Formats: sequence, structure tokens, C-alpha cells
Amino acid sequence: MNYLEIINQCLLELNYKRVRNFEELIKNDHEKIKKILNIINSEICIFDNWNFLLRRKTLTLPANCGEIINSIYGKIHTLSIDGKKLNFTSDFEKFLLQNADVCENYSVLNNMILLPKYKEPKTIDVIYYTNNFVKGSDNVEKSEFEAATDESLIPIPFVEPLLVYGTCMKMKANPNYAKFSYWLNMYKENLATMRSKLSTDAQDFPQIKINRY
Repeated sequence: MNYLEIINQCLLELNYKRVRNFEELIKNDHEKIKKILNIINSEICIFDNWNFLLRRKTLTLPANCGEIINSIYGKIHTLSIDGKKLNFTSDFEKFLLQNADVCENYSVLNNMILLPKYKEPKTIDVIYYTNNFVKGSDNVEKSEFEAATDESLIPIPFVEPLLVYGTCMKMKANPNYAKFSYWLNMYKENLATMRSKLSTDAQDFPQIKINRY
């Protein structure tokens, strides 16, 4: 389901008139729906470490160099060199001072990844959760909805109910509104179901946190 189709489902749920094309979305409520959809899509994607957001990238560490630019757009899950996983530490000073105990660790400072120094160049294997939550019709991933044909990375069958009910809930943002409780319950139910179905570990369990605006 693409961006325009989701917007039209929101309009239908809110008892507004649907549109035929993206260019008709010129009213204030249209703009509000578009903005909220991007917020909801991002909130859901950062709600958990979803396996559908896992990506892999290789970086190159030059010889005798202890830092490289962090070009990873997202949260690092695993960073390894020569098949050996390095553990993250927030103590970046160890790397700046090149203490002896940094050989099994990495850290981050501003836009740099701090690493042990090696005598020869190394290939760094990084698995991470991307901060791109949308893909265009050309399958190029990006952070937000922009074009009518853009699609969320949230998988079917969860993408429609989560984005539609979540957007409608925040559009009205009033617990006394007739359909608010229904939208909220459907949103929470689908989010919990998605987390249960897509969890990679049997110890995972659903937890719901709803932010209101």
C-alpha cells in the first residue's frame, strides 16, 4: 500500500472526501495527515529492533588508523573485523589514548567510529538497523514519505492498520471522540501482534508505549 492509498484510507476512516491524485491534497487537514503519517511510521520503526530494518554494510579501516567516518545511517547491531565481534563501549577516551584494552572494543565520538589500530588495512563488517523507513518506487530507501508511490518498510498485513489507526488517533487526539478508543485499541493490538510475529527471539514479548501529541 503506497502513500496516497494510505492517505485515502485515513480520509475514509475520518469521514473526509477521498482524492484521486496526490496534487489534490492541498487542505490543512491533508497536510496534517501527511505530517502525522510520517511521525507514526517513524515511531513504529524505532519502537523496536525490527528484523525488517536490518541491513549490512562493509567499511574499510586503513592501516595504523584508529578512526573512520561513521557512514552508518542507523543503529549498529554488530560490528566485526576478521570474523571477530567487537563490543561497544561508551568510554571513547580509551581509544583517544589508545589504551591496551581497546583491542576487543569499538566506540563512537561525534561522527566517527573509534577502533583499535591494526598494522594492515581491515574490512569492517557492520550489521545495523537502518533509519530509512520508506522506499520509493525505484526501491531506493529514504527516511520519510514524499511521493504518492512511496511505501513504508513496515510489512504487510500490519502497515495499513498501524498507519491508518495511528494517524486517525493522533488527528483527533481526544479520548472523548467517538472512535478514539477503537482506533487506539486497534493500533495497540496490531503493534503487539506485529512484535509477536516478527520477534527473532522467543524471549521477546510485546510492550506498548503510546505517545500523544
